[in-house]
Amino acid sequence: MKRWMWLVVGLVGVGLIAWGVLQAQFKSDRPLGSVVTNATGLPFALDDLHRLADVGEPVFSPDGAAIAYSLTTDNLKADRQVSDLWRVDWKTGKTRQLTRTPKASEWSPAYSGDGKWLVFLSDGDGEGDAQLWRMPARGGRARQASKVAGGIGDFSLSPDGAKAVVVAETGGPEPNAAGTTPPIVIDRLQFKEDGRGYLDTRRQQLLIVDLKTGKTTALTHGDFDHWLPAWSPDGKTIAFVSKRHGTDPDRNLDFDVFVVPATGGEPRRLGDFAGADMDPTWESRPDWSPDSSRLVWLRSGEDRWIYYAPWQMVVAEVASGKAVNTAWIDRNAYHPRWSADGRSLLALIEQDRDTWLARIDPVSGKVAYLTHGRRFAYDFAVARNGRVAVLDGDSDRPYELRTVEARPRDLTRHNTWLAERGLATTRDVSFMSDGVEIHGILTLPPGFDPKKRYPTIVRLHGGPVYQYSHEFMADWQLYAARGHVVLGINPRGSSGRGFDFARAIYADWGNLDVRDVKAGVDWLIASGVADPDRLGVGGWSYGGILTDYVVASDPRFKAAVSGAGMANFGGAYGADMYVREYELELGRPWETPELWTKLSYPFLHADRISAAVMFQCAEADFNVPCIGAEQMYQALKSRGLDTRLVIYPGENHGLTVPSYRADRLKRNLEWYDRYLKGR
Repeated sequence: MKRWMWLVVGLVGVGLIAWGVLQAQFKSDRPLGSVVTNATGLPFALDDLHRLADVGEPVFSPDGAAIAYSLTTDNLKADRQVSDLWRVDWKTGKTRQLTRTPKASEWSPAYSGDGKWLVFLSDGDGEGDAQLWRMPARGGRARQASKVAGGIGDFSLSPDGAKAVVVAETGGPEPNAAGTTPPIVIDRLQFKEDGRGYLDTRRQQLLIVDLKTGKTTALTHGDFDHWLPAWSPDGKTIAFVSKRHGTDPDRNLDFDVFVVPATGGEPRRLGDFAGADMDPTWESRPDWSPDSSRLVWLRSGEDRWIYYAPWQMVVAEVASGKAVNTAWIDRNAYHPRWSADGRSLLALIEQDRDTWLARIDPVSGKVAYLTHGRRFAYDFAVARNGRVAVLDGDSDRPYELRTVEARPRDLTRHNTWLAERGLATTRDVSFMSDGVEIHGILTLPPGFDPKKRYPTIVRLHGGPVYQYSHEFMADWQLYAARGHVVLGINPRGSSGRGFDFARAIYADWGNLDVRDVKAGVDWLIASGVADPDRLGVGGWSYGGILTDYVVASDPRFKAAVSGAGMANFGGAYGADMYVREYELELGRPWETPELWTKLSYPFLHADRISAAVMFQCAEADFNVPCIGAEQMYQALKSRGLDTRLVIYPGENHGLTVPSYRADRLKRNLEWYDRYLKGR
């Protein structure tokens, strides 16, 4: 999945439940359009990883007759992910590829108001900066419409399609006459960011681009960053997100929504909440009502709760600037949008292991769910005529577009080849830990025999406030195809079960979550499924952090894979991009040294570790830098344990190079096979 930050927990629970009870807990809930797997088909293989197609960014044409979307695939010859634009007809489901650029990528499609043009971002030859391009809506020759120095990160199209407001990084030192990059000089508290690098004097500003002439005009100025522009339907106003008040915006999470005349002027803040209004990392943006009088966006809790508080929907009257919560739902919301008639809101609402599309009354707060069952919705699109399409999937099928109506229909079918595979079976499980019910997802190898015990891999998610859901997990399929049982755990600290469940690990990482993991292992062994002598564990991001905690706490694990993890927190202070979040949750290291020391026990007590641990990291990762993996590798190597360090050159926190993604899974499989199966 694509959401979230770095600290995520993996927890499991106790509760010794017989295998027959576990079987009874799983109910088949195969929705319309899901892949019908072939029990006798070929197992999911490593090469299949490159066959998966990722559907994203759906947007309706103005007449609601078609949806444009991006499709991301692996180009193995170029060893890069590439995306093209496609179009699907609402009535017939017929798809058409609009761009075909093997080395370049096109993404973020947007229709002009008259439906004649499709505007999008493209990196041209695959090596250049992203710029705006324009092509006929039904396909045809595309032409570049902007030449913004340094490229464009995001945009919103004017209603008439003649202009766009774009996000562009400006300022910063220029190379000298010899082409030498000048020294990086930094004065900010937050001085690095994954994907952007070191943060000097550069700032993300909003520019207006004329799509016919390419002429640009600055809309925002000053020593502030600006994100998520949204042009109003009447064309008069542009909304955006920034932190433009306070003595030092780097010291807080007080993002706010602003509006500014499209012709320029002084921005005006909406609402007065002293906390995060529409954090740019939440993969959502402010959305205008059809009459341009109101805006909806997401709001979190006060700063001290950082990512633990669930994101709620807020509606503001633009004229007055007053903003109010439209409903309190003790779950995270995503992508809030107005319905076509402006009378209701649509949003994705996270549930326990599911995310569903919902319709919300902005006055009463009443919620009606439009999708149901064991599904994970990632995005959706709303047409002017009221049509709605959802981008979702389940454990057997990656994300595809389908209609939201009385009898839903599949609109895209880019991964039908999966029907030829004998996929592993997934089952919902639950168990108790310290009197708390913990939930998870169990993946069983094809041909699972309940009379046998299996080598078992416990997977720990990132976050920390995230969860494993009913979505297609390629790595779990690969592990199961090699004969491993996979237990994905949503321990205390996970999302999907409310604020209190999430904040249970606040400033207490590696305690309750580790106890839940241990309890989950106890439960799976008592169920007769897991072989107690062949246990493995692993994860990425906070999943890697929690892996370090687990192997330093439980000697039963024979093998572990800790990806993008951290264990020596005091020794890594300033190495990543989370100084503000650390200080909000933990305090400064010299103020609360006992807490920082306690949380660093996997490194400071590396003598407790007996598992064979492979550490992995991405070389350019400023989210969870390689220092975390390097320190733990050095500690275990010093002790003479079986360990390995794998570094992926040039990559940020999320690996994108196809050969690296395949390499990581191949190495994981070989590592687990070696120590859990003896080969």
